[in-house]
Amino acid sequence: MIKSGLVSISFRKFSVEKILNMCETAQLDCIEWGGDMHVPHGDVALAGKVAKMSSDAGIEIASYGSYYKAGDSETSPENKLYFQQVLDSATALGTKTIRVWAGKVKSAEISDEQRKIIVDDLLRIGEMAKKQNIKIGMEFHGGTLTDCNASAISLKQELSDDSNVDFYWQPGAGFSDSECLDGIKALAPRVNNIHTFQWTLDSEGNVVKNLLESAKNRWTNFLNEIAKDSKDHAAMLEFILDDSEENFYKDAAALKQIISKLS
Repeated sequence: MIKSGLVSISFRKFSVEKILNMCETAQLDCIEWGGDMHVPHGDVALAGKVAKMSSDAGIEIASYGSYYKAGDSETSPENKLYFQQVLDSATALGTKTIRVWAGKVKSAEISDEQRKIIVDDLLRIGEMAKKQNIKIGMEFHGGTLTDCNASAISLKQELSDDSNVDFYWQPGAGFSDSECLDGIKALAPRVNNIHTFQWTLDSEGNVVKNLLESAKNRWTNFLNEIAKDSKDHAAMLEFILDDSEENFYKDAAALKQIISKLS
């Protein structure tokens, strides 16, 4: 089953109350609360408060969107973040998934030694989260070990099925439809949640945000492929055109229509 949702950091300027009201109005099922703004890492009291507010609004907390970078965050001299802080907040939220980054170096530029450090840390935090019945989901993100299909597929082998570490998925900037589908198929059945948006590239290679309405067929194909594993997934809107509340409602309507027509 695929549920509709929102990534809260799409609207960093809005309060928790405002975002929940938007999700209710749009009749979305769930939300990913971000750890950099709405539910800061380690603020357990606030996480508990947001958990109750979300429950009262009838909005499931599909995940905690942390900014933990495996192999880096706990040793960074400038932006140190301990995974225990992340885990404490996620536990207080009552979610079953924590989003993390698979390092912060492009896969094509990383050494074998650096890669091993990241993989080892992912295995470590996977075990920590498992004790709280929470899964780790690596964001499919540029400048990390999930920035291309080949590196992500290698990670799937390096992180065994019992590692408690799975993959978020989103279309990489400039990825063709066939590249996207190849990646989804190769990572199955380890795909967890989905960040849902429509980007194109202009003639100079710059990212251009578009309404989800413009890519209904594309996203129907993606979500149909992901849904083949018969697991529960959250398809959550991100990167709204012009960061506009009006466009959010348009995207939410398009996403719900796509989901309603899945095979």
